[in-house]
Amino acid sequence: MLFKFQYLKNFLKSIYLTNRIYYAASLIIVFFVIGYYIPLLYAAGKAILLILAALVIIDILLLYNSSSFKIKAERLLPTKLSNGDDNDIQIFIKNNYKFPVFTEIIDEIPFQFQKRDFLIKKKLQPGQEKNITYVLRPVKRGEYDFGNLNIYVSSILGIIQKRFTFNKGAKVPVYPSFIQMRKYELKAIRNNLTDYGIKKLRKISNNREFEQIKNYVYGDDFRTVNWKATARRSQLMVNQYQDERAQRVYSIIDMGRTMKMPFNGMSLLDYAINAALVISNIAVKKHDKAGLITFSKNIHSIVPADRKNNQISKISDVLYKQETDYDEANFELLYASVKRKITQRSLLLIYTNFEGFVSLERQIKYFKQLAESHLVVLIFFENSELKNITDEKPETSPDIYNKAIAEKFRYEKVLITKELKKNGIHSVLTEPQHLTVETINKYLELKAKGLL
Repeated sequence: MLFKFQYLKNFLKSIYLTNRIYYAASLIIVFFVIGYYIPLLYAAGKAILLILAALVIIDILLLYNSSSFKIKAERLLPTKLSNGDDNDIQIFIKNNYKFPVFTEIIDEIPFQFQKRDFLIKKKLQPGQEKNITYVLRPVKRGEYDFGNLNIYVSSILGIIQKRFTFNKGAKVPVYPSFIQMRKYELKAIRNNLTDYGIKKLRKISNNREFEQIKNYVYGDDFRTVNWKATARRSQLMVNQYQDERAQRVYSIIDMGRTMKMPFNGMSLLDYAINAALVISNIAVKKHDKAGLITFSKNIHSIVPADRKNNQISKISDVLYKQETDYDEANFELLYASVKRKITQRSLLLIYTNFEGFVSLERQIKYFKQLAESHLVVLIFFENSELKNITDEKPETSPDIYNKAIAEKFRYEKVLITKELKKNGIHSVLTEPQHLTVETINKYLELKAKGLL
């Protein structure tokens, strides 16, 4: 008795009525109401009701003719998602019915995506398998919870639907953008970064290490000819050099309130975190040592510069766990920590943001002190909304005022770059979407000039 009750309960939970049955029921009601005056329509309504009842029974028998799963499905999730990138989520589905079925796939995706209209419709032939791919773009780091994968199946009659449930819950972490990291890594290995807007720079310094003596080939610099080796071998031999290696490159990320500003759904902080992971990986591939410092009111984390095999994984894990309440950034504490922890000359890539010249004036003394011992690059953001306002042609008086204010703020950004340059501090002023490319450009420029 208990078994029968449980079976009936599961049956009622899995059966759903489609719109067709409601349309048919509405038509029957209309026939019955009008049939009060026209007996022929009343009889037609009774006939349609009997036909509908028969079709419902047939549809139930078709979909519930076996206790085994006639539909098999599985959600295939990656081990982690990449923040700010399009991530592919796959669904495998197979029809084990002996007739074609119509499916509606509703995946319970994490609430962070705020996507309440997720629905994929597919028709499957008997025995057919399909791999379905959809895309999710997370904009915050952290752990994301997936719910059930629900498959609603109907036959060609389309009167009722049977629900199948799979993958009852899964947790997936969202890490800093490892997709970007891999994209730029592949190009860096092939020295083909120009495909992504990275400038190709000519080496103009002598800060290079001897690597080997090789045969001269067309295009080699005549200034590198090794005349002693040429005399011994009776053919032109040249010295081959490589960039000086093992330079220390620190990504220093301001996690204060100025980095909370959003752009395309992501905060400036997460753009900085993604860029820091990419530039750290590029530095290691270029045989430099990558390190990390994150701070706001306090120092959040310090990863000493290194180029061990697990260094990028270590930096990625630290960046993934970073949490901030967006306190005011303490640059005095940053200076003291760098002076104590980083004793050798290093490249310091400081990701922060200054909306006005006055805010820079309060902190510039700390940057000047850092620049006495290290090569400092201040990376901050151009407000793209202000750029849009200044590019538009004003049509009303408020438009003119808004444009004047926007131009004032943009001009202050230019003043900031000039003030930094005057004090021997390099800078990168960029829109958030171009942050990674501009940072790599600056890093390669400094290496080409031999300033590291």
